[in-house]
Amino acid sequence: MAVLDQLNEQMKTAMKAKDKQTLSTVRMLKSALQNKQIDLGHDLTPEDEKAVLSTELKQRKESLEEFSKAGREDLVTPLEAEIKIVEAYLPAQLDEAAVTKLVDETIAEVGATGKSDFGKVMKTLMPKVKGQADGAMVNRIVKAKLG
Repeated sequence: MAVLDQLNEQMKTAMKAKDKQTLSTVRMLKSALQNKQIDLGHDLTPEDEKAVLSTELKQRKESLEEFSKAGREDLVTPLEAEIKIVEAYLPAQLDEAAVTKLVDETIAEVGATGKSDFGKVMKTLMPKVKGQADGAMVNRIVKAKLG
């Protein structure tokens, strides 16, 4: 089932349950997907959907970090709930050990030997982990391995 169809179903469920938080988040996700579809001029591929949802998740995580630093607990709690909803539509995230293994495999695959090969490794690695791992974590692990 396409993500838009899943969002429509969850939206109906949230409306019936009068769950304003879920309804609001689902509407935002649906809007983001539809806007991307309009921009591209065709139906979204699963990769396109993953990319949009990953962007939405990243934006929320960055906001969460900023709100936490500012001590705005009134904004942190609803944002954590939104993050859980967005994560439900994305594939399971890879843990650090799995990312490290992929980094090692990619370094061997491209024959990287030092920091100068960072771009080559990232170019090959990122499509493998797209939507499944935080880019900042991948970046940190690659730098540590090549450093």
